[in-house]
Amino acid sequence: MTRQQQDGLTFLTFDSLPPESVAHAVFTRRGGVSPQPWASLNVGATVGDDPDHVDENRRRLLAALNRSPDSTFDVHQIHSATIVEANGPRQGEPYPQADGVVTNSTSVTLMLRFADCVPILLYDPDQGAVGLVHAGWLGTVRQASAAAVARLHTAYGTDPARLRAAIGPAIGSHHYPVGPEVVESFRESFGGAAERYLDSVDGAVRLDLAGANEELLRAAGVAQIERSELCTACHLDDWYSHRGEGGKTGRFGAAIGLR
Repeated sequence: MTRQQQDGLTFLTFDSLPPESVAHAVFTRRGGVSPQPWASLNVGATVGDDPDHVDENRRRLLAALNRSPDSTFDVHQIHSATIVEANGPRQGEPYPQADGVVTNSTSVTLMLRFADCVPILLYDPDQGAVGLVHAGWLGTVRQASAAAVARLHTAYGTDPARLRAAIGPAIGSHHYPVGPEVVESFRESFGGAAERYLDSVDGAVRLDLAGANEELLRAAGVAQIERSELCTACHLDDWYSHRGEGGKTGRFGAAIGLR
């Protein structure tokens, strides 16, 4: 993983995703135009920020990747395991309700929004396809990351063993205590593997979201996985954190597209 700066923006790229083939990044909150509490590169349009600020931030994000705003395909994120296929840019069409997108089109840039949930970037070097997933606790319980691997296979013939995955910054377990309903749902979804990602400390149960999604990817057959190991709530100067900022914050962007 590499931290980069361009035109005032700071972002992460992953060593396992070759830049000559894949334009991609997970963007920090630095370098935008939004005021507090969304300062500054907020790309979330439903958190109270001025829409003009959001549009400018999205333009800057895409420009850093040398991608046109007209190439974007994004979705209305609903904490699901629904994965949609983007055959072309969305371009004014209604937002699909989903939490993952896949494409094999070089004219499309996939973009999703995050503030503690897990960003997962996927690249198939053989079939020329990419995917992007948003996984909070409910999306993880519903196994959205595994669903994206399956959708790449059915849509483009992706062999999971050849797939490259990158897991971006997300809230760490030490900042993520969860209630009994989450613990129960998690155990129902993961079975015996659940306890590896549930940690009891002083009567509270904490959930390792990034680790659980790595488990799902490996169970789906993905062997090459790169993780950022960064906690959003620990680094509020770089990342928006819904938990760490009491729900009053913006959303950072992750994007990926084929060159």
